[in-house]
Order: sequence, then C-alpha cells, then structure tokens
Amino acid sequence: MQQFITYAIYTHAFLGGIGLITGVGSMLVKKGGRLHKRMGKLFSIGMVGSSLISLPIAWMPGHENLFLFLIGLFTIYLVLAGNRSLTFKPRAKEKAAIADLIISFGMLLFSLLMLTLGTFGVLKGVGNSVLYLVFGGFGLFLTVRDFLFYKKFSDSKGDWLLNHISRMMAALIASVTAFIVAGLGIGNLIAWILPSVLGTIYIIYWRLKMKKKMSPA
Repeated sequence: MQQFITYAIYTHAFLGGIGLITGVGSMLVKKGGRLHKRMGKLFSIGMVGSSLISLPIAWMPGHENLFLFLIGLFTIYLVLAGNRSLTFKPRAKEKAAIADLIISFGMLLFSLLMLTLGTFGVLKGVGNSVLYLVFGGFGLFLTVRDFLFYKKFSDSKGDWLLNHISRMMAALIASVTAFIVAGLGIGNLIAWILPSVLGTIYIIYWRLKMKKKMSPA
C-alpha cells in the first residue's frame, strides 16, 4: 500500500508540475493563439489529472486531509468551468447544458460544506479553519456568478471570455499554492492566502482590460 501511495504522490506531483509550467506559459503567450490553446490543453490535463489523483490520496492512511480533498475538487471545478465557458461563445448554444449545471451545482454544495466546516472550526478554535471560509466563500461567489451567467448569457457580449480567464487563472493560483505548500513545504496561513490575493489582483486587471476592450468606443 505504501508503495502505491508513493507512486500516486509522484504522479500527482508530476502532473501538477506540468499544469504549473504550462499554466504560466499560457498566461505569457498571446491569448487565443495556437500556442496558448495547446498550453491550455496541457494545463487542463495536468491540473485535472493531478487533482483526481489527490482525491484518494487525501483519504489514505497517514495522508488524511479533508481540506486538500476539497481543494482538489475545487481545482477540478475551476478547470472544467473554465473550459466550459468557451462553449458559450456567441451562437455556440442557446442555453446552459446539463453538464454546466452539474459542475456548478456540485461546486455550490462543496462550497457550502467548506463554509459550514470553517464556521464550526472558527467557533471551536480549530487551527486554519479560516481557510475553509476563504475558499468556501470564493467557491460560493463563483458558482452564484455561474448561475447568473447561465440565466442571461445570451444577452452578454464577452462574459464567456471573462469567465474563462477568471476560472483558468484561479486554477493556476491553485497550482502555484500547491507548489508553495507541498513542493516547498511552506504551510503557514500566508502561503495559502498570498497567491490567491495576488492572483485575484491579476484577474481583476484582466477583467477590467477585457471590459474596456469590449465596450463601445
């Protein structure tokens, strides 16, 4: 069993490394270009693969970690939702598909679970419970925006692209955070939150840039 866990952890780290490298690369190259799309596919494969492997690892003896399990699910949601956003291009479809609703509703439930655990942990004085509140609140915010988008996406011009950028950047933040916490062994509260703060600033910058670009002259 221990040998299997070791192989699983190595595979998880390898795929996560691919996700981190290609994620940073896709952020630096021209958006929408061939290289960006190829790196984006590798990023998605790396992140989803790494996160899927992390789910059973988080329940194995000696590696039990409910928070990392939930973060793995969160990362999968971000990548899937980010890629699904591209299907909402103008005239691509008339309404949200069942897959879109399942992805968002599933993350909504996990976000509420994280908020519940975080609230209970803070009241009981459990260490790092604030992390459940931060990521649960972020997940709730994103999924609520998902359902609002599904309701009126046909009336919007470029929200699908803004959603794509936001979700994929958030997934990259998760990759960077995992590298700092697991790869470098820095597990304090600042290490968990700082990448999210910096990444959020970058996401806001891109959203403002895209909205300015799409607004009428």
